[in-house]
Amino acid sequence: MRTSLLAPLAVACMGLTGTAAMADQLADIKAKGTLVCGVLGTSQPFSYPNAQTRQIQGYDVDFCEAVAKSLNVKLEIKPISVAARIPELLQKRIDVVAANLGWTPERAQQIAYSDSYYAALQKVAVKHGAFAKSTDLAGKKVSATKGSTSEAAIKAFLPTATPVTFQDPPSAFLAMQQGKVDGFVVSEMMLVQLKQQSEKTSPIDILEPQLAEELWGIGMRKEETALINHVNKTLQGMEASGEAARIFDKWMGADTEFKMQRGFTIKPIKG
Repeated sequence: MRTSLLAPLAVACMGLTGTAAMADQLADIKAKGTLVCGVLGTSQPFSYPNAQTRQIQGYDVDFCEAVAKSLNVKLEIKPISVAARIPELLQKRIDVVAANLGWTPERAQQIAYSDSYYAALQKVAVKHGAFAKSTDLAGKKVSATKGSTSEAAIKAFLPTATPVTFQDPPSAFLAMQQGKVDGFVVSEMMLVQLKQQSEKTSPIDILEPQLAEELWGIGMRKEETALINHVNKTLQGMEASGEAARIFDKWMGADTEFKMQRGFTIKPIKG
């Protein structure tokens, strides 16, 4: 008789345990009232310090803010390095990552990507007049940020070149300026800014053709289906309402130093 009484109790306990195990991150974020978003914090106009307030601002930050707003929670911005983006996410130190995170098959095996909210071209920069086109860098030393899609683009597009990696884009760019490497690969957006900044002292050329096009997504943990669906729904709403285009224009459009046009829309990333 005792056994028959204990069995249903054990089943009930197992049910409670299963329910607890299935408590998802979306519910946790709402419960704690904060979304922790990892950004680089050193990549203008995507995430960088405001000169007056020193608060991190930019394109990536605005998308993090939109997701936080959709959840009715506060946003906490956490600056992270390029190499730490996926480890910080998998170790649950951040909830999502919006940090120039280009899609690659290798990364997609580790984490889930939202729909793409930005499309970046990977290009190579050289000292003014040093080379005519990007294919001229075959067999040369080319710098990039360690663990970035820029490094992957060098290996794919210039297989005979030697990638020389650094912890951040400014260090990789400085190596090119100092003649330690022949070229420097990073997103077109950053190269436009660096070209403007260095024009008077040490001019550079941005070469064609591009090395690669990468689609950026917001990174999340694979098992968090509810959060992934919510983020994608938020992004699609931003596209439909025009908010996504307004954020682009705010940071990169005709009235900014970059004067770029938005040639993409938010859409699923197809690997």
